[in-house]
Amino acid sequence: MPELPEVETVRNGLAPAMEGAVIDRLEQRRPDLRFPFPDRFAERVTGRRIEGLGRRAKYLLADLDDGAVIIMHLGMSGSFRIEEGRAGDSETPGDFHHPRGKALAHDHVVFHLSNGKRVIYNDPRRFGFMDLAPRAGLTKARHLAGLGIEPVGNEFDGKLLHGLFEAKKAPLKAALLDQSLVAGLGNIYVCEALHMSGLSPERSAGSLTAKAADRLATAIRDVLGAAIAAGGSSLRDHRQANGELGYFQHSFRVYDREGEPCPNLGCSGVIERKVQSGRSSFYCATCQK
Repeated sequence: MPELPEVETVRNGLAPAMEGAVIDRLEQRRPDLRFPFPDRFAERVTGRRIEGLGRRAKYLLADLDDGAVIIMHLGMSGSFRIEEGRAGDSETPGDFHHPRGKALAHDHVVFHLSNGKRVIYNDPRRFGFMDLAPRAGLTKARHLAGLGIEPVGNEFDGKLLHGLFEAKKAPLKAALLDQSLVAGLGNIYVCEALHMSGLSPERSAGSLTAKAADRLATAIRDVLGAAIAAGGSSLRDHRQANGELGYFQHSFRVYDREGEPCPNLGCSGVIERKVQSGRSSFYCATCQK
């Protein structure tokens, strides 16, 4: 599942093509993805200007000039590509740890824009979705209601994190993945941030001291910032990105590195893998306490 940096990279790539453009026509090539499309979806967005393209957690948000917002989620295999001119001249915003599809049979939605560009949503497994909600009261929309704090927002710091986790008995990793507490964090970057901050994924969230919470909040911001920056650089430098190589995967400290030496200087530990709540945790038992 794409995580916050991947979604932000896709947003950065789509924004120049979509912001300010009118949706001249929307092709909806099937009745549903993960969920059914909204009633009269194509009709309701046709003729509307896209005033801005934002992100909330792992969701893309396209603000329309009539006060509606298109909520988009990439699911496990969804991606967008931008075409202009003849078919096949395209770029795919964002690189991913796992390959993105380009088979035309999986092109399910096409935005035909007034600037001559086509934004195409491709999703082989159809776990993504699109929905419509009013901007007024957007926080109560069914997909966004109950989301926690943004980990790259100005309010996110150690003090807030310490308060969120106080008295919680759940493992630290599980608490970080709880979208009602911190919105947008996923398995990869939680593993990375926990290693960077020297904290075990197995310790209880409520055991965090104020100092440890400061370290963790800083690590989360740093790893997400580095991943977003790497994604942006990849997008600028590799306009025909095919998604086969993850833009940040070469910088992973622990994720998917089971059996390799711990990268921390002076640590003699080896990266281990343990399944927690059905997900792989990669960590160093020697230096993560």
